[in-house]
Amino acid sequence: MRQIRIEPNFLFNAAGSALICVGRTRVLCSASVAEGVPEFLKGRGTGWLTAEYAMLPASTPARKERERGRTDSRSTEIQRLIGRSLRAAVDLGALGERTVKIDCDVLDADGGTRTAGITGAYVALALAARKFGFEGALKRRIAAVSVGISAEGEMICDLDYELDSHAAVDMNVVFTDGGELVEVQGTGEGRPYTTEELNALVNLALTEGRALLAAQDEALL
Repeated sequence: MRQIRIEPNFLFNAAGSALICVGRTRVLCSASVAEGVPEFLKGRGTGWLTAEYAMLPASTPARKERERGRTDSRSTEIQRLIGRSLRAAVDLGALGERTVKIDCDVLDADGGTRTAGITGAYVALALAARKFGFEGALKRRIAAVSVGISAEGEMICDLDYELDSHAAVDMNVVFTDGGELVEVQGTGEGRPYTTEELNALVNLALTEGRALLAAQDEALL
């Protein structure tokens, strides 16, 4: 794992917020809470959680254009992943008819922005739950890490951009503090991979990912 730092309550106005730094990747995560739910949930006595993800223009060496009025396909896929992951942490029925919106804004991108976003967003969510009194709705803790296999066949964890761009196999693993899996996204970029390699990569993620859970613990003290 690269060096991990999570700074809680980074924003003054947010219900909950955290700046997560994993190596040179930095993602600002915030949680907002509003009364009411989307139309499809009205009257059901349950809440909702959704997420948005964006990369700031200077987050990459070449300026990234702002997403004005529309979200590009990559950002859409990532924000859906963040939303699914964080919903696995929450008993939506215990949330009441309120909506939690998670925002993940990438300040600096050097690989693993989606996994850092998920890990930092949980801290922002937990702080918002503490402030608004729905801590009991949090069922489990969620974190995420990238793993992969290099072109030389080495299994690696927490890939930066250089490692990720040359990896033969690239995988993102979202997991709970109990060692359960929420989502696994794995792609054979340079070659197919075996079920044995899949299991080894998941085990690597769960083992090394403990450092992320420890950083969350420290941030939430």
